Amino acid sequence: MKLLAFETATEACSIAVYVDGEVRERFEVAPRRHAELALPWAEQLLAEAGIARAQLDAIALSRGPGAFTGVRLAIALAQGIALALDRPLLPVSTLAVLAARVPPPCVVAGEAGCAVVSAPPILAAIDARMGEVYTGTFAWRDHVLTATSAEAVLAPAGYDLPGDDAGWIGVGTGLAAADGVLATRLQARFARIDAQALPHAADLARLAADAFARGEAVAPEQVEPAYLRNNVALTLEEQKALRASRA
Repeated sequence: MKLLAFETATEACSIAVYVDGEVRERFEVAPRRHAELALPWAEQLLAEAGIARAQLDAIALSRGPGAFTGVRLAIALAQGIALALDRPLLPVSTLAVLAARVPPPCVVAGEAGCAVVSAPPILAAIDARMGEVYTGTFAWRDHVLTATSAEAVLAPAGYDLPGDDAGWIGVGTGLAAADGVLATRLQARFARIDAQALPHAADLARLAADAFARGEAVAPEQVEPAYLRNNVALTLEEQKALRASRA
């Protein structure tokens, strides 16, 4: 299985090549440099892995939610390569890619034999700017990262975790957005928080490889971005209202 993966939906630019379970990745927090870095990195990684574009089985991409320009870039690059090679695409939620920063549970040996360690629930949250965050909840089930809620964009002060259980793991810049209100308000529910976490193409490639094995690849023209909201920027009046609410 050979994949090329593009993750450009946040301020981090990340490209990965997956070859039969081995992953090579380039990652850098590089705002506004994604278009400059993505293709050269892809070519470098393919050369390091010793494979040509024609040997790829599919192209993976992070479909959003995230920065509008970054999401569009990943889709454009992936579609262009896939169409040129007549290969399918593997679109993966950016929030799922972020949630994959939390590794799946491992199997441990005990006195009674082997048992699977319980997997904690995961909240993935990305700073959506304009006073909002993108959120999604996930859990590892039989080593498959599964969404447990619909993705949403909302004000962090109005978000509540599902149920009433503690032990959640929170990942992503949305937990630090708006002075960390989301992490602070729900801190009793979290076992651990990483508010600096950003999605990585290496995790995207692994999730995409599993999706390919499940037969979830799609034709390039079928891929749609997940923006979650239509307005790209606040109006002047909305900006004034947001500043007033933070005063």
